[in-house]
Order: sequence, then structure tokens, then C-alpha cells
Amino acid sequence: MSFRESFVRWWKNDYPSTCASVGGQAVMEGVMMKGPACQAVTVRKPDGKMALATRPNREIGKKHKWMKLPVVRGVVNFGVTLYDGVKTLTDSADMAGLDTEEPTRFEKKLAQIFRTDPEKVVMAVAVVLAVLMALALFVGIPYVCMWLLKKVMGDPWLTICYGLIRIALFIAYVYLTSRLKEIKRVFMYHGAEHKSIFCYEHGDELTVENARKYTRFHPRCGTSFLVIVMIISLIVAVLLNVILPKSITDNFILGFLVKLLMVLPVAGISYEILKALGRAKDTAIVKILKWPGLMTQHLTTQEPDDSMLEVALVSLKAALGMDKPLPEEYYAEETPAEASEEVPAAASEEAPDENPEEAPQEAAGEAEPESTEA
Repeated sequence: MSFRESFVRWWKNDYPSTCASVGGQAVMEGVMMKGPACQAVTVRKPDGKMALATRPNREIGKKHKWMKLPVVRGVVNFGVTLYDGVKTLTDSADMAGLDTEEPTRFEKKLAQIFRTDPEKVVMAVAVVLAVLMALALFVGIPYVCMWLLKKVMGDPWLTICYGLIRIALFIAYVYLTSRLKEIKRVFMYHGAEHKSIFCYEHGDELTVENARKYTRFHPRCGTSFLVIVMIISLIVAVLLNVILPKSITDNFILGFLVKLLMVLPVAGISYEILKALGRAKDTAIVKILKWPGLMTQHLTTQEPDDSMLEVALVSLKAALGMDKPLPEEYYAEETPAEASEEVPAAASEEAPDENPEEAPQEAAGEAEPESTEA
């Protein structure tokens, strides 16, 4: 393949594939899978049964072509994933029958002002708080530490320390959260998500037995993305200290603003690197580049049990558009005796036979109705 052909494929993000691209996310007592046309969420309810809900994917790039440009598409994907991730977590908690917080008076007031659904305000507030917390923890604190260290060291070691402090805080944060009981189960579902995707990508039948044998460490995981962000931000910070004038780098406020402004470009570049590593052959160099992210997944994933693998596979099948993704018992037809007890005789004579294939969600009984929200 010529350089021109390779460049055009990268620019258009148009690569031949033997199977459809899928991704996922661990949620409360379940897994979300995103396929070519829709995303599906499956959770395990307290009674042991599974609930399934689907909704179409957001197709922002189709309306705004510039959002598909290299680097820009990474920034867009980061924002959409962040918002959808928070919404999916909330939806999964509702589906699993877990207690969720009602909108506060402040959020209800905002909903009235902007004339929108209070639930959307809750999502927006959650996203804003998550972003602010991440910026404070992984940009603000390391920057203050770097500024204090200026008295004892100079560049480039000062900037390197800034990057190392960020990485240390990230690892400490993930480790401490993994000790929580609820988060540990989410990390187990995270492992189930990875095993299921590996099973699909290797062309195996989507069964618990086949998925169980695969590793829980996936090179395209969001954990690997965050590790790449940390490394790229360190390289960019060193370059900026060389390029920018001292009047900016030696000013506390201006230096901090530069760090904030570089968050989105770094995220876009990291996205392109992650996608490239996912497509690349496992040469020695590629394995070295993948290694930090895969090692960090020792903290963010745990070995799942078979019931978790079953949940992940149901989501994967639904996201791929397969018929009847739930186990067969969820689609069992009612016996004539049961039907006569629930439907009046006159109505049962006139009503046509119900076709379970027309609405598999309803036939499942425990499944949620399909969401129409984008």
C-alpha cells in the first residue's frame, strides 16, 4: 500500500475490517455495548433476571463533517463518551432497581429556566462536576506541586516531575476506588466486557464458555486511552516549555491556562494513537507502546464470573443487531391456558396471534422498552 493510500485511509478513518467495530463500558450491575447502529445496556436485577434496553447511536459526524477530521474526532468522541457514560450509569442503576438521587431544587430550577427535562439537567451537572474534579485532580494539583518545586529544580526536570505526579495521582485514584465493594463489581463487569469483545473479534460463537478463555486486558480500553493521555501530555508540556516565552511559562496564571487549553488537543492526539495501536500488528515496538495501558488494566479490571459474562454477551448481541439476544427462556410463549386466563374470551377470538419476533423486548418480560433518545 502506498503512503498516499495509507494517509487517505487514516484521514477518513476508513479501514477494512473483518467484523464490525464494537466498544463498551461497565455500568452498575451490567455492561453497555456500542455497535454500528445502536448501543445496548444489560443489567442483572436483584432477582437474578436480566433487563435489556437499547437506543440508537449519536451520529454527530453525519451532520457536521468537520467533526470527523483527525484529532477533532477524538475530542468529539471524548465529549460524547463522557456525557453518554454518565447517562448510561444512571440508566443502569434505574434498570437494576438501585436507589438513585432525585433532582435537587437547584437542578429543577435550572430545568425550568432552560425549559428542559430535569433528568437532562442532572446529566449536565454530573458531567460538569466530573470534568471539574478531573481537572482539579490531574491538572490543578500537579501544577501547584510543580510550581512549589521551582525553588529546588529547573526545566526539563520540573516538567517531567509534573507529568510523573499526574501519573502517580491517577494510579493512586484508580487503586483506592478499586478497593470499594461496589466499584470492584463494576471492574469485574469491565473484565466481562473485554472478554466478550475478544470473543467476537476472534470469530468465536458468543457463548460464556468461549468468552471465558480470553484475557481481560484489551488494547483499546479507555484505561489505555487515559495512560496515553498522561504520556502525551508530558511530551507536549516539555515541548511547550521550549517553545513558549519565559513571560508565559514563568507566570502562574498564564502557565495554568496553557495547561488547560492543551487538554482537548492532547485528548484528540491520544485518540488517534490509541486507534492506531489497536490496528497495528504486534511488533516489538507496538507491544512496548501498549504495555503501560495493559498493565494499568490490572487495576481497572477483575476476573468476572459466568453470570457477568452472560450479561456482557447479551449486550454485545443486541448492539450487533442479533435477534433474541436474551436467553431462550425469556422468549417462552405463553401456554393457551395462561392466555385464556389473562385475555377475555371474546377478545382472544378476535385478536391475532402475537408474534414474539416482532417485539423481542416485550416478549422477554424483564427487558426495558427500547429508548428513542439519541
